[in-house]
Amino acid sequence: PDIFVGVVAKMLSILSRIGSFGITIAFLGIFTARAEEVTDPPAQYKSADIIIPAASESEPKLAEFSAQAADRYLRDGALAWSREKRCVSCHTNGSYLAVRASLTSKLGPPPAEIRDIFIDESRKLAAKDVGTIRSGAKGATIAYVALGLAEWDTHVAKALSAETESALAILLTAQNENGGWANEDCWPPMESDMYHATTVAAMALATAPGWLDNLQDEGTLQQIDRMKQYLRRTDPPHDYGRVLLLWAATRMPSLLEEQRKRELVELIWSHQRSDGGWSLRTIAAPEQWGSGNRAEKIRAEPDFEDPPSDGHMTGLAVLVLRDAGIAVGDPRIKTAVRWLKTNQRASGRWWTRSLNTDTFHFITFSSTGYALTALARCDEL
Repeated sequence: PDIFVGVVAKMLSILSRIGSFGITIAFLGIFTARAEEVTDPPAQYKSADIIIPAASESEPKLAEFSAQAADRYLRDGALAWSREKRCVSCHTNGSYLAVRASLTSKLGPPPAEIRDIFIDESRKLAAKDVGTIRSGAKGATIAYVALGLAEWDTHVAKALSAETESALAILLTAQNENGGWANEDCWPPMESDMYHATTVAAMALATAPGWLDNLQDEGTLQQIDRMKQYLRRTDPPHDYGRVLLLWAATRMPSLLEEQRKRELVELIWSHQRSDGGWSLRTIAAPEQWGSGNRAEKIRAEPDFEDPPSDGHMTGLAVLVLRDAGIAVGDPRIKTAVRWLKTNQRASGRWWTRSLNTDTFHFITFSSTGYALTALARCDEL
């Protein structure tokens, strides 16, 4: 705390002037110990009685896969973030509702409290002017809000709700003239390019039960067509974007031709590593993420030349491949499942090193959501 630092500095100044060398050294020792305490890694998520410790590569692995531990980590992290931040963020509660609702039949529904936060966020976004929601990260936020609510309706409520219809209307208002949705370019992978936000928007529009099938408004149909043309004609910034394109096409089959889908499936297989997993760091060059502002950090990592497989990319790859129709009995899927089931950590999460900073490693949250959902798709829960 600034006051503590200021007081100690003043005391040291006075003591050193009067020659109290021993006492000065003692205070220096106290100050140094306090500084070391302050620099300890902060909790990853914290709110009232929820405390999730910092994520670390050194966290021990579980001896046996636990769906309950993974689900508890996801639930607590999403609740802590929602209660403390009162907003929807792509890397935590945004990715939570995007995948967790689909596990309702196996693990029960997500907390209704999370849906309430999404509805509140949708209302706040609706109150903003068009220019604001068509710039920065707002487009990606709106896309994740709409997708989360659409997933809830599909897997929990089993019917399209007025709240989801409202969120879809806001989503369409936020669409840019080129057919895409705005995003930041500095927080990979989720907030680093328009292509990512647009694939999430496509999934939201296609997932809301009955919405797209019953769509008759000519203006809205033209917006859907502009979105499809953007995704078809815009070269994805990296292979990660191509993975997301295939995922969107599994929800919206008319988005891509079958030959293109097969090509994307083979692309994903080409990135599988010898241990059965995938690595986020081999799916795209450092400079390809957003504006490339994380390239120096990524290239300086000690394992840059041979990065390990990670939970985020392995979970996402398996999830998308299964949704694309790859059989659970495929030997390559089996090796990936083995990797996932033997690399869960004691907290229930799967480790992935952040592309951005080495502080919170929020990407371990989406890693866990993707990994758990991938295992569910492979009948491994």
